[in-house]
Amino acid sequence: MIPVESIGQGIDREAKLFFEKHKPPTDLIFDDGAEMESNRHRIAMTVLIRSLEQGLAHRNDFFVGGNMFIYYSVKQVRNQDFRGPDFFAVLGVDGTTSRQGWVVWDENGRYPDIILELLSPSTASQDIGKKKDIYEQIFRTPDYFVFDPFDPNSLQGWRLDGNLRYQPLVPNERGWLWCETLGFWLGTWEGIVDREPAVWVRFYDESGNLILLPEEAAQQQAEAAQQQAEAAQQQAEQERQRASRLEARLRELGEDPNDLTLNPNHS
Repeated sequence: MIPVESIGQGIDREAKLFFEKHKPPTDLIFDDGAEMESNRHRIAMTVLIRSLEQGLAHRNDFFVGGNMFIYYSVKQVRNQDFRGPDFFAVLGVDGTTSRQGWVVWDENGRYPDIILELLSPSTASQDIGKKKDIYEQIFRTPDYFVFDPFDPNSLQGWRLDGNLRYQPLVPNERGWLWCETLGFWLGTWEGIVDREPAVWVRFYDESGNLILLPEEAAQQQAEAAQQQAEAAQQQAEQERQRASRLEARLRELGEDPNDLTLNPNHS
């Protein structure tokens, strides 16, 4: 089987050559005024972005975006018939560059390496139909996922095979899907985020540990520091009680603890 990474590199080279020969437009629009389907959809997108940035904090060669235009063709620019995915990530690129959107011909022909769409009644047919075909046949995005924030059992995923066709991913015993591109699991997590209780789609590391949001990591560190402080206080209290018992025992034996302290050679 041809490695998907090699396939992707070949696609990137072909796309770069194409855009070098066909000068793309420069008058691009990056905001169509459309909003997310619901507040929960907005939070779900933000959770994915912030947690992946946290999970990849040890590197700076990546870009993570959400609800942004991805420009990939002159035709698309003319008829404005395609809007960016709810969440996507590109690896091996300059992560320090400021971007209003993802413009393939300005990115050396690079397409997203992973895409996730947040389903809703008005978008589900497109997300698992036309968009999925675009991501498979044009973008050649290795990993594609969909999830409905209002349906905990809706997580699905596909990965490109050696024939450049999406094959459905098989969930593990927890219902999680492996994202080979990132080396993370995608699974569900029930809890409250931004005052919204729900079942969220979250990233987990290879060992099954939840990839924390920055505020969750900060809270965890604060709790660990508090536990250390409480442990130190408890140890100090134990030492004080031990010294108190020793002092009481010496007095029972007729010894003055203060005299022993002042005269360590006392016998």
